[in-house]
Amino acid sequence: MPPASTHYTITALEPNAHLFETRCTVADPDPSGQAFRLPTWVPGSYLIREFARNVVAIRAQGCDGPVAVRKESKDTWRAAPCDGPLTLTMRVYAFDVSVRTAYLDERRAYFNGGSVFLCPVGREHAPCTLEILPPPAGALASGRVATTLPRDGAPAFGFGRYRADDYDSLIDHPVEIGDFAHASFEAGGVPHDVTITGARDVDLERLSRDLARVCQWQVELFDGPGARAPFDRYLFQVTAVGDGYGGLEHRSSTSLLCRRDELPQPGVEAVTDDYLTFLGLASHEYFHSWNVKRIKPAAFVPYDLSRESYTRQLWAFEGFTSYYDDLALVRCGLIEPARYLELLGRTITSVLRSPGRRVQSVAESSFDAWIKFYRQDENSPNAIVSYYAKGALVALGLDLTLREAGASLDDVMRALWERFGRTGAGVPEDGIAALASAIAGRDLAEFFARFVEGTDELPLADWLARVGIAVNLRAAQGAKDRGGKPASGSSPRSGIGAKVNADMKLATVYAGGAFERAGLAAGDQIVAVEGLKATADALRTLLERRAPGTTVTVHAFRRDELMERAVTLAAPAPDTAWLAPDPDAPHAAVERRRAWLGTTKEAAASPAA
Repeated sequence: MPPASTHYTITALEPNAHLFETRCTVADPDPSGQAFRLPTWVPGSYLIREFARNVVAIRAQGCDGPVAVRKESKDTWRAAPCDGPLTLTMRVYAFDVSVRTAYLDERRAYFNGGSVFLCPVGREHAPCTLEILPPPAGALASGRVATTLPRDGAPAFGFGRYRADDYDSLIDHPVEIGDFAHASFEAGGVPHDVTITGARDVDLERLSRDLARVCQWQVELFDGPGARAPFDRYLFQVTAVGDGYGGLEHRSSTSLLCRRDELPQPGVEAVTDDYLTFLGLASHEYFHSWNVKRIKPAAFVPYDLSRESYTRQLWAFEGFTSYYDDLALVRCGLIEPARYLELLGRTITSVLRSPGRRVQSVAESSFDAWIKFYRQDENSPNAIVSYYAKGALVALGLDLTLREAGASLDDVMRALWERFGRTGAGVPEDGIAALASAIAGRDLAEFFARFVEGTDELPLADWLARVGIAVNLRAAQGAKDRGGKPASGSSPRSGIGAKVNADMKLATVYAGGAFERAGLAAGDQIVAVEGLKATADALRTLLERRAPGTTVTVHAFRRDELMERAVTLAAPAPDTAWLAPDPDAPHAAVERRRAWLGTTKEAAASPAA
């Protein structure tokens, strides 16, 4: 017999104290004592987050009264044997403004199910019902409910009863409660909703129109024109704040965190840099509807949320997604090719500024995400590489390599969708390399050995020359220079090999740089250079005027000890990239460029200075 359904309720119990109360009811508990477990991580964010640390209190009730509950491990509780039904009631502290856990105050409630709902051990596959109860009078008075959980009696955007096929489904539909702005559109033959909490001055009509173009293009990438999206509806669940950024994918929705300035403003027709950041984030998370939520590593089939699940493939699942997020914007016509080349130049710049790319491969970065990528410190730039950013550049190289063979990364994505996404089978660790080789019609083992498993420098200039794009490198012109454009003024003559905060404290000292050779370290407070008070302006002026090889005296505090160091300035690193079409590119390269960018005219003019 199939297991009886598990019933949950949740209420915003004490908004001012940021406490949710959840209840989990099992009709026929385990006769030996029913165990309940809370996840330790959330799919899509590869860090053990220990959701149990936010549990404030827990109690149990059986048909004959209170039941003893004993905690067995950091994330598991066991109720004493009893007759059913058994209800475990839990209070959870929720005050994390992120897309991963839960938040509650008098204006807004949000929860990612894995952080608030216990799973009855042994009943992971039982169907679930959820009653989202109205908050106490006065709190969230005008609140509505935004989620893609199937309604089971609840009105649209209302409190009431919802359902899920099993526990994994229950926690894969986050819930937003509040007075949010709302818009809707259609893409891929299904309705899409956008809810925005925290911002009102938004051009919802334009936002809907632009997102519809991105979504439609992605649906067609995987299944062709006229195809239907792989869900019945979709929700962009947006929280706008003063300063924040992040996204987390779910099977039919995404939770997004952005700055208010990144949303389109009424009367502003241009795609500003801020709005472009938001569009790229939304595009990234929507692409995950296929690449991660349905096409996933074998290590994630099924998810084990009690411990780390190791894979060397995040470079593809996040890197491919990072490659397509901005590429989708140019292919669907939201931005011009020149703007895309600027974004690609910024990605190249971010990787070139990471000495860790020579130390850690993207496969190693994927495997060690649990202990390194999500736990970065002052030395991380020297020791690790981003499987997002470098993974996107590996995807670029693979795409352009395949295009020379008459295929493309698009073909790889469609094949992954057919073989693994539609079937629910996990992608084996060597599956992408094997599939790409089959599509290319030749063995690509060397490509994967050098650029995925190895730390060889990516031959970006050679790759991009295949589509008639020239890669130009220069020195950074300041802390805010992210690359993507030619130089626009004076450049430093020398470099120090360090990232310096506004208060003159060293945030990072890069391996092999002038400051490291002089014995300075992250955390040191620079107080004087050449006997004068150290300021950001003074340091910039010095680097503009002094030639490489010049030695300067630097005084700094390490904790409470004053140090004097002789620093020999070095040539500034040419680690800032900008791209432009090569006017002398052969016709075949220009044609490949048009196909790559999805344009029917010349790809781009040079980026504006």
